[in-house]
Amino acid sequence: MNFKVYLLALVSFVVGLAELIVGGILDIVANGLGVSVSKAGELISIYSFVFAIFSPVLLTLTAKVERKKLFLWTLLIFFSGNILAFVSPNFLVLFISRIISAATGSLLVVLSVTLASTIVKEEYRARAIGVIFMGVSGSLVIGVPIGLVIGHMFGWRSPFLFIAILTLISIMGIMVFLDKIEPRPIITIRKQLETLKKPKILFAQLTSLLFLTGHLTLYAYLTPFLQTSLHLNSTWISVFYFIFGISAVFGGGLGGFMADKWGSRKSILTIVAVFCLVLFILPKATVSTILFMVVMMVWSMLSWAITPAQQNYLIETTPETADIQQSLNNSAMHFGIAAGSVIGGVVINQYSVYYNATIGGIFVLLALICAIFSITRNQAESRESYETLTKEVKMTN
Repeated sequence: MNFKVYLLALVSFVVGLAELIVGGILDIVANGLGVSVSKAGELISIYSFVFAIFSPVLLTLTAKVERKKLFLWTLLIFFSGNILAFVSPNFLVLFISRIISAATGSLLVVLSVTLASTIVKEEYRARAIGVIFMGVSGSLVIGVPIGLVIGHMFGWRSPFLFIAILTLISIMGIMVFLDKIEPRPIITIRKQLETLKKPKILFAQLTSLLFLTGHLTLYAYLTPFLQTSLHLNSTWISVFYFIFGISAVFGGGLGGFMADKWGSRKSILTIVAVFCLVLFILPKATVSTILFMVVMMVWSMLSWAITPAQQNYLIETTPETADIQQSLNNSAMHFGIAAGSVIGGVVINQYSVYYNATIGGIFVLLALICAIFSITRNQAESRESYETLTKEVKMTN
């Protein structure tokens, strides 16, 4: 494996850390800025919303820019966004910094994936892409718990400085080791969205959106949930996040194994159904810390197990537009993250964080209905004309 792939994985690690870290320090961010926890939750929502919107948009707008140059400039702006977060005097400035970090972070992840597949031999492409996404999952396992410790020791601003330092290291690595890479032809956003006209594809993407909505309705507010339900201190909360991250990594492997063993369709239905059940059970499991930890591990594993099965399903369903569907699925998941964060905040304001899991379970139930609808559609409905798509791409570029 080309070592440059691991350098790109470092970038995805940093972007993943920037996205996920706020969920763990919501309470100290809220206290530091004098806002409610639900208001602080908007920092998660806006990041995911901007990430979902700007990922395909920026990729299209920068289609003709040399990749290394684009990568370095994007990293520099991402660095500036996190420095702005570090020095933010109020919530509004921090909110703006999240927009900057999310927009540039979305482009960095897409660039990391496309560059990783470019700089390795064809037989290693899938493995290289897997390494990039391991960077994101690694941020959940290692980065978030470390960021929580730093945040509780040195204040809510310190994790953003930590991210900025890692970004500088990434900039130096990319500058020294990555060669110039010419851009590839990019399919227009209009053509990408046109693939959603097929019900089979549309409801597959809705499955991802609703699944993540249900997940983030609770996960975005896991810290206040643990504080309220189990009365855990900051040290134990960091431990729980670490366990959650380890379980998530195993979950990704489990999802891939299930998709290979059972097929993607059966795997998706099983994962979504059990995930829905787990969310409804979670509040009842708080009667025991050990019982809750076990149920939480299952919740974490299933939250990441869906991704390989869902991606495999999209590739099987529309192999001729597989790349487009992967991009759209990334946007769908981040729309779900944004929606879940907003809905979770509303539940906290109107009721209690104790109900977040149940409300999340309802959205996952809707995801299950969408998955069943998509999977039972006629396979022929999802086919696009590969020749027509290729012709339009050539005309565009």
